[in-house]
Amino acid sequence: MSAPAAAPAEGEAPPKSKKKLIIIIVAALLVLVLGGGAAAFMMMKSKADAEAAAEEGDDAEHAEPAKKAKKPEPKKDEHAGPPTFVPLDPFVVNLADKDVERYAQVGINLQVDDPKIGEQMKAYMPAIRNAVLLILSHKSADDILSTEGKQKLAEEIRREAARAMGYEIEEPEAEEPEEEEAPKKKKKKKKKVEESYNPIVHVHYSNFIIQ
Repeated sequence: MSAPAAAPAEGEAPPKSKKKLIIIIVAALLVLVLGGGAAAFMMMKSKADAEAAAEEGDDAEHAEPAKKAKKPEPKKDEHAGPPTFVPLDPFVVNLADKDVERYAQVGINLQVDDPKIGEQMKAYMPAIRNAVLLILSHKSADDILSTEGKQKLAEEIRREAARAMGYEIEEPEAEEPEEEEAPKKKKKKKKKVEESYNPIVHVHYSNFIIQ
């Protein structure tokens, strides 16, 4: 018969108990490590989300004025599209000078507020040219040599050319000379009369020669 197995010494734990204890300790460490890593990951994620939210808030603040900004509206004489010009053939006219025979050679471009008006003007061109010729033939060289004279001529052409197309254009009010009044009297302010519609916005000179 074989000898019976030797009993473990007193105070010594069985070998299997030591292995179980080591496994428990390792598992506990793994739980701690994994738990700490998960906590750190959640903290980092929360911080990143907070920073992203702050950046989005800043972007929204910067973008807000752009949403509220409105496109500037064009002024009275400004147009959304490119301007439309209607060129007239050059004018050669004898001026109204009495002492000496003088003539003017003038090139004109009419700026209109609508391309459709520019097309319509072709049908009225003989009447428009006649109106411009009548204006020029009544001017003397002194009337149109100065810059102010040329500006007044342009306004007359603008007005009469529109009338030749059938538009009712009122005459500008003549400026009355100021009269001396007593200091106690107050001058009455004249009400401004609204200008009637004129499709011709400006009159531009392409050349202006007086001989």
